[in-house]
Amino acid sequence: MTGGAGFVGSWVCERLLDLGCDVVCVDNFLTGSVANVEHLLGRRGFELSEQDVSAGLTVAGDVDWVLHLASPASPLDYLRLPIETMRAGSLGTMHSLDLAHVKQARFVLASTSEVYGDPAVHPQQETYWGNVNPVGPRSVYDEAKRFAEALTMAYRNERGVDTGIVRIFNTYGPRMRVDDGRAIPAFMSQALSGRPLTVAGDGSQTRSLCYVEDTVHGILALAANRHPGPVNIGSQDEMSMLELAERVRDLTGSGSTVTFVDLPVDDPRKRRPDTTLAGEVLGWQPQVPVEEGLKRTLEWFSAQAASA
Repeated sequence: MTGGAGFVGSWVCERLLDLGCDVVCVDNFLTGSVANVEHLLGRRGFELSEQDVSAGLTVAGDVDWVLHLASPASPLDYLRLPIETMRAGSLGTMHSLDLAHVKQARFVLASTSEVYGDPAVHPQQETYWGNVNPVGPRSVYDEAKRFAEALTMAYRNERGVDTGIVRIFNTYGPRMRVDDGRAIPAFMSQALSGRPLTVAGDGSQTRSLCYVEDTVHGILALAANRHPGPVNIGSQDEMSMLELAERVRDLTGSGSTVTFVDLPVDDPRKRRPDTTLAGEVLGWQPQVPVEEGLKRTLEWFSAQAASA
């Protein structure tokens, strides 16, 4: 799998090993980290391969699944690495599809709720085409994923590759980078250190938070299925960013205040998936309540802070 040393990718690797699969974890460590998979290095069936999928992808032996997760995923990363993000979505997807074609493997693209942009439809169904600014700062990620979806369907229709597309909504949990710029790592690190919690805009914009283990189960459910997708994988736990900041502050018992900063350009105002299709086709629904997921995540961030 590509992007295997990233936040979500490392959890996918671990779950596959637990299921008895052999895993080739491919990463160039641009935003991923060896630390995310260090605990897997001694496990039987695990191989870590440093490759840049934008330049090519080589895997020896038989391959059953090609899971393509490689890409900067947080706004801070893809705004810092715009060309690398576009290359991962275009050339990286093409090379991953070529591998699946040669190996006669099932290919699964990890797409994103960002393909819906700032949605005019709520909640978002897979049939919704989205509202994306193609030349805005977020477009390097949004359009890279939209192109990746189009390329995936082209390989399916023209070359007969067995493909699936999963659209991942906001996912959180242990192994997120403290400095990756997303709300939960930011709020938790700020609360733990007693700094003000920085909420963008007036905090009314919403996100739906899905714990990483649930997201991983959804990705692998699609991999084990023959459905082409796209299929939304995400939670119905929709909340405003101000509410999230207050929940994190309550969980930590912090005395941090809340301060408001400028809203990023093209930041979606609402975000919640319609997961009817995932339930019908994959039998999938999230299992971890947001309060429990936040507690687990906070424990991890607390341990990271204590060891720093």
